[in-house]
This record gives sequence, C-alpha cells and structure tokens, in this order.
Amino acid sequence: MGDDTKTLIEQVRALPPEDRIALVEVVLDSLDQTDPAIDQLWAREATDRVAAYRRGELGAKDLSDVVARYRP
Repeated sequence: MGDDTKTLIEQVRALPPEDRIALVEVVLDSLDQTDPAIDQLWAREATDRVAAYRRGELGAKDLSDVVARYRP
C-alpha cells in the first residue's frame, strides 16, 4: 500500500459516517462492472440447462427441499 493510499484512508476515516457510506457505495459501484462476454456465457449455460431439463437429461429439486437442507 502506497503513501497516497494510506493518506487517503486517514482522510476517509475522518469523514462523517454518512460521507463514508456514500464513498463506499461509489467504490463498490466502480467494481461492479459487467463483462458482456461472461454474461453471454452465463446466458448460454442457462439456455443449455433448460434444454437438458426439457429433454429429461437434467433433474430438478423442489425449492423447499433445498432450503430445508440448509436450515439449522
């Protein structure tokens, strides 16, 4: 971590909570960039899975069964 980053962190810590929250939202939004190539791959995967399900090659489970498995 460089000196500029350390200075920035100190400045951020001095901000009021509302301003820090706004800053966090901006930083997270800047990281949440979609990749069209990955989106296209996931769309193809979903299409392939639905087709396999309709052909009887892929089974499905009831949502309530899946949720019940992970409930404490």
